[in-house]
Order: sequence, then C-alpha cells, then structure tokens
Amino acid sequence: MAGKRIYRAILSVVGLLFGLAFSYLILFIFEEVPQLPDLSYQLRLMVTGICAIAGGIILYLIAPAVQRGSAGLIQEIDRALRKMPVRVFVCGSIGLIAGLVVAFLISQLWAGLEIPVVKIALSVAVYVIMGYLGTTLTARKADELTSGFKALNDTRPQKTPKPAKGKNRTSPPKILDTSVIIDGRIADIMKTGFIEGKIVVPEFVLVELRHIADSSNTLKRNRGRRGLDVLNHIQEEYGVEIYNTDHERKLRDIPEVDAKLLELADILNGKVVTNDYNLNKVAAIKGVEVLNINELANNLKPVVLPGEQMQITPVRQGREPGQSLAYLDDGTMIVVEDGIDLIGQEITATVTSVLQTSAGKMIFVRKE
Repeated sequence: MAGKRIYRAILSVVGLLFGLAFSYLILFIFEEVPQLPDLSYQLRLMVTGICAIAGGIILYLIAPAVQRGSAGLIQEIDRALRKMPVRVFVCGSIGLIAGLVVAFLISQLWAGLEIPVVKIALSVAVYVIMGYLGTTLTARKADELTSGFKALNDTRPQKTPKPAKGKNRTSPPKILDTSVIIDGRIADIMKTGFIEGKIVVPEFVLVELRHIADSSNTLKRNRGRRGLDVLNHIQEEYGVEIYNTDHERKLRDIPEVDAKLLELADILNGKVVTNDYNLNKVAAIKGVEVLNINELANNLKPVVLPGEQMQITPVRQGREPGQSLAYLDDGTMIVVEDGIDLIGQEITATVTSVLQTSAGKMIFVRKE
C-alpha cells in the first residue's frame, strides 16, 4: 500500500512539472503572436498555477492505470531481453548511438529557426526516427556484422574452404519438423552427405520436443528424449541453426506447429524435412517443397518384379482368408496366397504382383 502511495506521489510531481511546462508554452504563444493580448502578471501566475495543479491531479487520478500498464510493459521488455542474443543487443545499442549522432547532425539544419515549437517538434521527430532506424537495422544485420568483424580481426592466412558435407550454403535451408527428429533416420541421411544446405530447427519445434520429453506418458517421454538425443548428435556433427521466430510477425498469430512450419518455409524459401504424411499433403496444397523420409525409404527399397523367387518365412495370418504374411528385412510386407498352413516354415515363393501404397510396397507371392 505504501508503495502505491509513493508511486502516486511521484506521478503527481511529474504531472505538476508537465503542467508547468505546458503553461510556459501557452504564455510563450501569447508573447510571440501579435494578435493575442498581453497578459498581466496576476493572470500569468493564475495560468501557471492552474496548469500545474491540473497536471498533478490528472496524473494522480490515472496513476493506477499507468502503474498496471508500465508493469506489463516492463515484463514484456524483460522477456524480450532474455530471449535476445547478446550480439543482437550489442549491435542494436551501437546502432542506437549512431542513429542519435546522425539525428544531432541533421537537427543543426534548423538550429537557426526563430520558432522554438517547430524546432523542438522537428528535432524530436528526427531523433525518434533515426534512433529507431539505427537500432532495427543493426539488430537485423547482427550476424553479418559480427562475422565481418571476426573476418577483419582474423590475421591468420586464409585458406580456400572446401565444400563441407551437408553444408552447401547455396542450397535452400532444410527445416526439420518434430517427427523427423524423433524418427532419427535424418542423422544417417546427413552422414551420407545427401542433405545439402543449412539445417534449421525452429525454436517452436524445440519447445514441442521438450514438452514431449517432459510428458507423463512413458512412451511419449521416451520418444521426446530420443528426439533430443538425435538433435544433439546432428548439432555436434553437422551444425544446426536454432531459428528464433519471435521477430517473425506472420508466425505470432498461428497456433499450430505444422502451420507455423509451412509459413516459416515460405519465409525462408526453404524445404521442410518430415515423415508426416498429412503435413506432406498440406504442404503440396500450399506449394511448399517437402523432403519426406518415408518416401525416400520406400523408393530406395529393392525393386521386385513379378516372376522372381525369394526365400521367406510367413509369421502370421493375413487379413483375407487363407493368406499369411511375411516381411523383408526392411519391413516390406509380403502377402502369401494360400499360405495359412505355411506359418513358421521357410519356403521358396514366386512374386505374382507388387502394389505400391502410401504406406509402402506390398508384395504378393505364391508358394512354388
């Protein structure tokens, strides 16, 4: 309670000072404009007192609203500063100082104006605009500026860089979704060098992984922890950029992770790496390029032609009467016609047909 009273008292004093400043502006106008009458000393004193008292009362009455608003603003600023990388903060501060210096130089152009109100208004506008431009431009270019300073300070002889495996920067960035990180096969694919370009993991995907890893469900928790382990592995071996999307205004009002992922791919002109079938379909509708791990695996399975023979062992009953099922080492399902009595036996079968489905290939065989 005492804190609120002190806050109200401080705001009242500030309002009093604002009122005094406003009264001086009114009196200045009366002095400078010939058409207006001259004010007596008593009238001047009364105008000054009324403005000062009115300013104090107004800020005293709105003090609770100002306190609530300022508390929320301070919390927002604190959250933004915590998320902001140090290099962005430093570059933004340097840009602010540079912008204010430029604003000071520009304001000298109208230093000789005899109308103080216009001079002050122009100066305030220029300082605000140049300060804002200096801060935002340097903050957005923080990565380029810091890399440039490092290059200038690096006195070692420069070697011609060799193209690193999986790091061709001319290729569009590859944006990983949650499912493909948990799946884990992306690490093996990157090891082969077939994935080129910058590997990007949006911060909201990392948050989703962490929530899965903290789940009370044992299966989900294990999947989330596996995803974090895979992400740590590819971060150490190949390098991954954790992309902070807070500054992307288009993503702020999108609640769904998949929709955010597609919008980010459109912003970065990148490709989404996933094994989510539904995400693949939605991306095709929106015109976003997708690299689907499941499609890659299916297309890399050995080609089997009708008439070929293979050694298989049926392991369980099929869906249709009389059928049994076997599997290749890569998980491809084999349907054995009239093989219900052959479960558990190693047999030689002849391929009769091959069916390609969205889930993979199905091979139909018959015992020799």
